Amino acid sequence: MPSIKYLIRRVMRMDYKAMNAKIKDIHEKSGKSRVWIFFDMVHCGRKFGAGYMDYWLYEMYNLNDAQRDTYITRGRSNDLVNRYNDPKYTHLIDNKIEFNEHFGDFLARKWIPIREDNKDEVISFIKDHDKLIAKADLGSCGKTVEMVDCKKEDPEHLYERLLHMERPHLLEEVLVQHPAVSAIYPHAINTVRVVTILKDGKVHIASACVRFGNHGHTVDNFNSGGMTAPMDEKTGEITDYAIDKSKNLFTHHPETGAPIKGFVFPMWDEVCEMCTKAALVVPQVGYIGWDVCFTPDRPAIVEGNDYPGHDLYQLPEHTHDKMGIWPKYQI
Repeated sequence: MPSIKYLIRRVMRMDYKAMNAKIKDIHEKSGKSRVWIFFDMVHCGRKFGAGYMDYWLYEMYNLNDAQRDTYITRGRSNDLVNRYNDPKYTHLIDNKIEFNEHFGDFLARKWIPIREDNKDEVISFIKDHDKLIAKADLGSCGKTVEMVDCKKEDPEHLYERLLHMERPHLLEEVLVQHPAVSAIYPHAINTVRVVTILKDGKVHIASACVRFGNHGHTVDNFNSGGMTAPMDEKTGEITDYAIDKSKNLFTHHPETGAPIKGFVFPMWDEVCEMCTKAALVVPQVGYIGWDVCFTPDRPAIVEGNDYPGHDLYQLPEHTHDKMGIWPKYQI
């Protein structure tokens, strides 16, 4: 059960207009009365830490309490963050420059921060590459990420432009994707989210899921037209069909025709070893979602997330037995 402080905070910040819209949608889908849905939402929030979005997304109105108790909800995810992640250290995960400084052994790419005192080094770095990735030190969902064509923009102009952005920036080499993964979708670096929990000095890999880009987009983000599928975190195998935000299911990728379910990611033992080692670098942040990509030679970490999220791992289309993944997180 979530803490009283968390429940009060959620009630105070609730978007009641959006909640009523979800109640209306559930009523139209299920035929259940709006009053029943509302009080059942309250029950799930109090007992399982489920927000109205959890209730709607996981179709909890079709589940009994025993089934509901197997789902990781927003409240439960928040409890994990509070239990394992010391806020005094989360900046080492959130800030991309600090992250690269601490996790350089796992990046498989060169990078450089943009500062006033390293102009010559930055310009030399730009001249050595055809394309680079520019990132702000803080940002999410790819909103502060830019692909830079180093041959089309004057290196000094690029340096000055990035130096005077609102947030500090860095430049990274463009990762080359493993051909087996690129065969599924070649236009983005497709990533696997691996969630680790560090408890009593031991790292546990709790879950994994994959995200593929779609529609020619250069990002794999689920909220930017991408798709997701669940995985076996022990073997690296995709265990079900992919789904996009519109709830379209895909047995094969619509752009390449490559099969999705049953694909086994290469070098999976190396992925598990890499994430286990990375989880020990900042032990004060023990609950992390690692975004992992696959180069031709080795897996690499794209970034870490100290609030790994929970919504992509247990969608109704993937939980055929109506059982969630919360038991995997009970370390």
